[in-house]
Amino acid sequence: MALQAETLFIDGAWSGARSGQTIEVRSPSDGEVFAAISRGAEADVDAAVAAARAALAGEWSTLAAFERGRLLTKLSDLILANQEELAQLEARDTGKPITQARTDIRVTARYFEFYAGAADKILGDVLPFLDGYQVTVQREPRGVVGLVIPWNYPASMFGRTVGPALAAGNTAVLKPAEDASLSCAKLTALAAQAGLPRGVLNLVTGFGEEAGAALSRHPDVDFLSFTGSPEVGTLIQTAAARNHVPCVLELGGKSPQIVFDDADLDLAARTIVGVITQNAGQTCSAGSRVLIQRPIYERFVQKLGERMTAIRVGAPAADLECGPVINRTQVERVRGFIDRARDSGLRVLAQGQLDGGAAQTGYFVPPTLFGPVPLDHELAQEEVFGPVLAAIPFDDEAHAVAIANGTAYGLVAGLWTSDGARQMRVAKKLRVGQVFINNYGAGGGIELPFGGVKRSGHGREKGLEALREYTVAKTIVLRHG
Repeated sequence: MALQAETLFIDGAWSGARSGQTIEVRSPSDGEVFAAISRGAEADVDAAVAAARAALAGEWSTLAAFERGRLLTKLSDLILANQEELAQLEARDTGKPITQARTDIRVTARYFEFYAGAADKILGDVLPFLDGYQVTVQREPRGVVGLVIPWNYPASMFGRTVGPALAAGNTAVLKPAEDASLSCAKLTALAAQAGLPRGVLNLVTGFGEEAGAALSRHPDVDFLSFTGSPEVGTLIQTAAARNHVPCVLELGGKSPQIVFDDADLDLAARTIVGVITQNAGQTCSAGSRVLIQRPIYERFVQKLGERMTAIRVGAPAADLECGPVINRTQVERVRGFIDRARDSGLRVLAQGQLDGGAAQTGYFVPPTLFGPVPLDHELAQEEVFGPVLAAIPFDDEAHAVAIANGTAYGLVAGLWTSDGARQMRVAKKLRVGQVFINNYGAGGGIELPFGGVKRSGHGREKGLEALREYTVAKTIVLRHG
């Protein structure tokens, strides 16, 4: 497999785009071009979908579920055996600190380990019915699935989507983001090395508006998974709807961290700052709003500020707490939020610092804490997707819940309190897909169903719940007399 321009993997073979066109790959750490990927488009997607359809009718359809699991186990082992090469690719491509990249690769391997073990445990049901009848409900693969993944965690998103899709018996066409495709190309090569039959997993790199759009509207795709912005999610869902194709959409969030006055404030401050600076804040579930009970507001923002000020931003090799954002467009977007907040009179409570060795041409944004932020301000309502934290005071439980639920998003929430009754009362009232109490993120949470409500999307990934998304129920009614 070559990283230079031959990054399409279709029907078991590597190639360039049929057009011959390529896309430059720039390092977020210095803005320099260091590789190229193939610019796949509609013709390439057509070929990939055709290969996946043919594979679905071939040996893959008769392979025992436990054999699928064994192939995924082999892939998990190969990922671990190649984890340093994968981590270096991931770090250079995305700009994230090398320690975080290494963690992401271990998480990717864990996805395949988890779904390998689940492959032969996708169970059906026997239903009670009329006398003389036997009714069963079995779960069958969707068919050809299209997977459109983002640039923030390309390797782990590869595992999060490909793992359950293949465990359930589907074949797949993966379209990674044009800004970060290199680890996905290497992982696809390892999947072939593990012994996946040709056509079971296909990779098409390219622009979202070309390859991604072609995959989303393809009439021979049976299911779609997309993670990205609400705006693009709407386009994906609209295209899928024209072919009556179901989809899972994870579309970001404006996740609240709710801190009550009886919380472990040191633990909460350490975790909250760590979450918003991880991956330069480019995490859908990043807790970008910190709601603080009024009696402890000043004390807690001081703790947050001390930790935020200590954050250093730099290149992957420096292995600091925070790296660059992904590209020039993202720099301008995040800095725009910061500049507008300052211009509107919001107070900067703390800001991290750029490492002295960081290239001036890199896409660096210092982590920034604002507060108090009015509830109608864009920092309290819109996803920044950068290391920007908005501090908001609240009075009591009811007020906290109203603020937490008071955005168009509903992905994740953090709840910090030692009151057990309050923990359950508030958790039940939050309109989100996940609630973490006195912790946040739970180490990647591969086993934990993940997804949102409202503008954060619909459907669930991770855990066994993902296998329900990648399968469809078939009811069989037998009259035996």
